[in-house]
Amino acid sequence: MVIAVTADIIGSRQLDDRIEAQQHFDAAIARAQQDLPLAAQPLRPTVGDEQQGIYPTLDAALASLLLIRLALPDGVEFRFGIGVGDVGRIPSTASKDGISEGPGWWAARSAIEHVQALQKRAAPEARTWIVVHESVQMPLEQVRWANAYLLARDELVGGMRERLRRLTYGRCLGRTQRELAAEEGVTQSAVSQALTAAGSAAVVEGFRLLELNPG
Repeated sequence: MVIAVTADIIGSRQLDDRIEAQQHFDAAIARAQQDLPLAAQPLRPTVGDEQQGIYPTLDAALASLLLIRLALPDGVEFRFGIGVGDVGRIPSTASKDGISEGPGWWAARSAIEHVQALQKRAAPEARTWIVVHESVQMPLEQVRWANAYLLARDELVGGMRERLRRLTYGRCLGRTQRELAAEEGVTQSAVSQALTAAGSAAVVEGFRLLELNPG
């Protein structure tokens, strides 16, 4: 069993520059993996507007996807479907690596569809959801708690502008407010006030509560 993630670009057809947007996505994914190497297979483009990646644990996926979202600039966004289930490969003469297939990907697709429905109804800021395939034995309470956490986390991050996301990213990685202030060219007090007003401390504390074991 692994954690399969499908990332879907939001509003890709409305982007002013799709090529530039892809560069931002690639950079955010690479940065998150470099700063905290949690992915067994980092997100990479598959077809159309989708990217797929694999993580060894749910905690690793939740942490890495948060960093990716925080690293993206204004105007370019993913929605993430997290699928818990087995992933295998079907041999194909057209591909030396074969075709990635399995219940994990089916669950990730269902999760993406659920996020889309949430965005249209009760939670416009929803960006992430978890679905566990029926073949996997996992306590339903664990999944409900994780999804409840994601709804709250997405709501907070959704209210942040680019600079606040940068600051929150830095705090997740343990950088001090003084260091971040120097990079942004503002005072430490200004950073503290901005983070407090945005609810960043809750996002950072939630990140730190995840059990992260890179490499």
